[in-house]
Amino acid sequence: MLKKTIVAATLVLAMMAVGRSRKASAQEASATKAPDGEKQAYRIDFSVNEMEDGKKINARQYSMNLNAGDNSEIKIGTRVPIEEKAGEFSYLDVGTNLWCRLKDRSDQAWLGNAVLLSVRAEMSNFAVPDQQGQNMRPLLRQLKIEASTVAQLGKTLVVGSVDDPNSKRQFQLEVTANRLR
Repeated sequence: MLKKTIVAATLVLAMMAVGRSRKASAQEASATKAPDGEKQAYRIDFSVNEMEDGKKINARQYSMNLNAGDNSEIKIGTRVPIEEKAGEFSYLDVGTNLWCRLKDRSDQAWLGNAVLLSVRAEMSNFAVPDQQGQNMRPLLRQLKIEASTVAQLGKTLVVGSVDDPNSKRQFQLEVTANRLR
């Protein structure tokens, strides 16, 4: 009889321990996912790197927070008036515009610890006087990278790079996505 009691007590303790470990595992898993009905929040870090001869000579950093399934935009610059007809103006945005849409597809096992990103980066500035030549109106220089990709959380990814046609420089757009708690 004592043996049966000890065996039964051992089984009960073992079942309680298993139950607690399952509960802890479920809590850990739910800590990385948003509660039902809420969207998971992410932080997206952008770096626009200017390279020359393979060396980084300049970098600009930008960050945004967004929820899975949403899109966000950062816009920095100047609105330049352009006279189209006498007294009629339109405006041209000159500066940096970053747009991002993030889709969390954690339900798809092949993605692992990754998200789907759609990114658009547009940068423009005025040409320096020696690049302007004889033109009386200001010239604009533009750079645009638009891409969709799978990004591993916490890892930096070069989304795109372009060569500057007026120099030996290259511009790279790097993105890093991190899940917020």
